[in-house]
Amino acid sequence: RARRAGPPDGGWGWMIVAGCFLVTICTRAVTRERHCCLCISIFFVEFQAYFGQDYARTAWIHSIVDCATMLCAPLGSLISNHVSCQVGIMLGGLLASTGLILSSFATSLEHLYLSLGVLTGLGFALCYSPAIAMVGKYFNKRKALAYGIAMSGSGIGTFILAPVVQLLIEQFSWRGALLILGGFVLNLCVCGALMRPISLKEDCKTAPELLEQNYVPETEKQDLKRMSICSPLIKLWPHERLCYCSWKEYDFLLMPGFMVLAVSILFMAYGCSPLFVYLVPYALSVGVSHHQAAFLMSILGVIDIIGNVTFGWLTDRRCLKKHRYFCYLFAVGMDGLSCLFLPVLQSFPLLVPFSFTFGYFDGAYVTLIPVVTADVVGTPLLSSALGVVYFLHAIPYLVSPPVAGWLVDTTGSYTASFLLCGFSMIFSSALLSFARLAKKIKRTHLPSLTGNTALKQHIWTNGAIAYSVTAELDQRDVEFLAVDTNSFSKR
Repeated sequence: RARRAGPPDGGWGWMIVAGCFLVTICTRAVTRERHCCLCISIFFVEFQAYFGQDYARTAWIHSIVDCATMLCAPLGSLISNHVSCQVGIMLGGLLASTGLILSSFATSLEHLYLSLGVLTGLGFALCYSPAIAMVGKYFNKRKALAYGIAMSGSGIGTFILAPVVQLLIEQFSWRGALLILGGFVLNLCVCGALMRPISLKEDCKTAPELLEQNYVPETEKQDLKRMSICSPLIKLWPHERLCYCSWKEYDFLLMPGFMVLAVSILFMAYGCSPLFVYLVPYALSVGVSHHQAAFLMSILGVIDIIGNVTFGWLTDRRCLKKHRYFCYLFAVGMDGLSCLFLPVLQSFPLLVPFSFTFGYFDGAYVTLIPVVTADVVGTPLLSSALGVVYFLHAIPYLVSPPVAGWLVDTTGSYTASFLLCGFSMIFSSALLSFARLAKKIKRTHLPSLTGNTALKQHIWTNGAIAYSVTAELDQRDVEFLAVDTNSFSKR
């Protein structure tokens, strides 16, 4: 297949956006992949009443499904990179549908832990991050807008499915509703068929091509030769680039920018997860009816769509394109502030503005997560990086809903749980802000280094920075150059 010079920014790319849009409807609107469950939060009350368990034990269902989804995200990226994005998404659709269908026959919470939690979560893991990464391969100039449209499927799905699921539960019980959702999720197989692969020149080169390049260090050339000879997998695998890409595709883990982003993701994931589990139970506890509580989720879903599209469009504008990082920080911080005010909102008219505010900024930073990740690691490594980013959500998603449920059971109110969520998200935003500020201050102390073009070129061709030799040396490489300056001056 011929390699393109760059992303087409259109054409079949819009079909990729449509496929990703359907993936987000089938995954995040049913069991919200990046957050804790939306439609399954409606099942929360039904599970608790049917099995007669407390908040903490019932919340493990939501924790396990999100933990399995995020924990297995690198597996989805691996299959997408080395087999096929189409195969990965279709296989994920079959697993997720099977999990939902088996859950309709559950006789205990432990049964739901395995079927709805592990099996469905694994299926969604194989679908979501490969579909998101594929959008990034087809778009560059309009990347944020494309992601906004693709990920607005979550909001549209929430707006439609939240009241529909409530109606299905009333008509067919929770068992019938899960069975119908299992059939609905099979549409992921159709989404996978749309994911036509594309080859870009900026993608990883094959091992023979890399051996001919002068900028590859001699030690790496020897390793490539040895791997090409000794590994039978390289000879049998259908993709020639497996050798080098498998070896170097996770180099971004050592980038300081990605390290800081990873730590902030942990706190953001902890803060956002419990709210989607406990918003409906909290609304019911303050006297809101079941239909009004479901309507709050529908409002959140509609405003989520507006946040997806408008923030995607705005951050693609020339005036904001260079500041997408700070737009992401602002959106996360505003969601944290919204959580802090939630305990004093104890009626339906007051909860409606909360759904508007939280839903809008939630949609905003959901859109920017893959965009910011791509800005940090680059498009060729986006699939692997997204797998790691979603993997980092696993532990917070596993721990935070049960911890929040334990706080509810212990204190008798939701105040402590929501305050903890709010402060966690604010800390996530503040951490990234301080890191960017420290990086900017550090750059001001390197005027001679940033202004010396000859030194940059010498270090570039010397192979001191392996991950950036195929791209233009930009500002985020300054930190690595500063570390290597002392050793370079002694050569």
